[in-house]
Amino acid sequence: MDRGMPILRMVGISKSFPGVKALENVNLDAYSGKVMALLGENGAGKSTLMNILCGIYSMDEGKIYIEGKEVLIHSIKDAQDMGISIIHQELSLLPNLTVWENIFLGNEIYNKLSKRINKAEMRLKAREFLDQEGCSIDTDILVKDLTVGEMQMVEIVKAVSRNVRILVMDEATAALTDSEIQKLFALIKKLTSQGIAVIYISHRLDEIFKICDMITVLRDGKYIGQMDVSEVTKDDLISKMVGRELKEQYPYVKAKPGNVILKVENLSMGDRVKNVSFEVREGEILGIAGLMGAGRTEVAKLIYGEYKKTSGSIYMDNSKVEISSPMDAIKNRIAYLPEDRKKEGIILKMPVGSNMSLANLKKYERKLKKIDKKMEHKDFKEQIQKLSIKTTGYDQIIKNLSGGNQQKAIFAKWIMVGPRVLIIDEPTRGIDVGAKKEIYEILNELKKSGMAIVMISSEMEEIIGVCDRIIVMHEGKVTGTLSREEVYQEKIMKYAMGLS
Repeated sequence: MDRGMPILRMVGISKSFPGVKALENVNLDAYSGKVMALLGENGAGKSTLMNILCGIYSMDEGKIYIEGKEVLIHSIKDAQDMGISIIHQELSLLPNLTVWENIFLGNEIYNKLSKRINKAEMRLKAREFLDQEGCSIDTDILVKDLTVGEMQMVEIVKAVSRNVRILVMDEATAALTDSEIQKLFALIKKLTSQGIAVIYISHRLDEIFKICDMITVLRDGKYIGQMDVSEVTKDDLISKMVGRELKEQYPYVKAKPGNVILKVENLSMGDRVKNVSFEVREGEILGIAGLMGAGRTEVAKLIYGEYKKTSGSIYMDNSKVEISSPMDAIKNRIAYLPEDRKKEGIILKMPVGSNMSLANLKKYERKLKKIDKKMEHKDFKEQIQKLSIKTTGYDQIIKNLSGGNQQKAIFAKWIMVGPRVLIIDEPTRGIDVGAKKEIYEILNELKKSGMAIVMISSEMEEIIGVCDRIIVMHEGKVTGTLSREEVYQEKIMKYAMGLS
């Protein structure tokens, strides 16, 4: 591919934090009208590099060039003035402002004579910018009333309104539906046709081959290389990212299933869940597949007591149990790892250890409600070692861990409770390929120990590779049940689309 001259060159970038070398002699190029993928495991340095580009961090060493001229970026405003914008995974729009107010926030248009904010002009311009990018969103609607996909579009239009030339997109599709992802991809193509350079960070390798032109790989804060998408395979990329061959991306362990532990019979919740029935045995992973909105998460939260069922029964060891709250579920030794770990699985500002013991504090209570810290710390150390959680210690704030290590800490929390049934929703969302394999190995160990596991996943390869049996849902109903031997993608999709 004839790349031409890069609009952006980052050369020899290094950055250290106390006790950590985050980046060491890293390079990155971006080209007008092209999409450059930035890949690497969690902790590889991707976010640090982009934060330097966008003026959030300052670099220790290195140089940045825009159109061949060296530039100094000391602040977010410096970056914006140079046409550099970033769209983070956690969107930064203000929910109680309208679309047009968000687009022009910090970049307001003033009336030349009165010196007052010209609301009419900003409304008009916002409409023009939205139309230019093919977005039909109402400019007067409050952002809180938009879907996540629409919010993403507004973020992009906001960047375009500031004459963006280099746009960084960090895990842009993590919370989007399939149809929203297609709209986003169409918008990215429109942006590149306008000459904008896009730097695209994603853990979803399939997306890289669909939308990107080139790839830059980082590993452990070091530059591994830059290549054209047409020159590499998925296996090549995985090998470059983790520094080893991942011949068995989905390590499957066959275990002899024991007795039925959990049985669900005609579970319903209005129109969202309709007469769902299944059972899970000791030493078995049951997968729940289906498209967005199929009712998979709702089933999990009904069993866990977070949602209230309208009808149906739940049995543990053939005895009917009434679960009206998560506390009831925990008492019946049912654990749930949620899809959104940052909002529902952990308390970001608390230490790793405190998050681990949160669901089982009674175990450590002594007289006068005092906590036996010695016993608690012993368990923390044991789980950190057992699950290979990369942390400076159990007192490190959990938000500073990578996504994979946060997920392992949630596993540790429930292992310390000792559940018999583990329900896990999207176990590897936002987790890099190396950490994914470690999560699968944890699941296999729990399975071998006799735990019954229910796993919800939107990744077809994952659910086929890890599970012993799969049920497929469509519009709140179970449309198919498949053994491991009869599973293949086309069959799952047929059931998921209600074509059984």
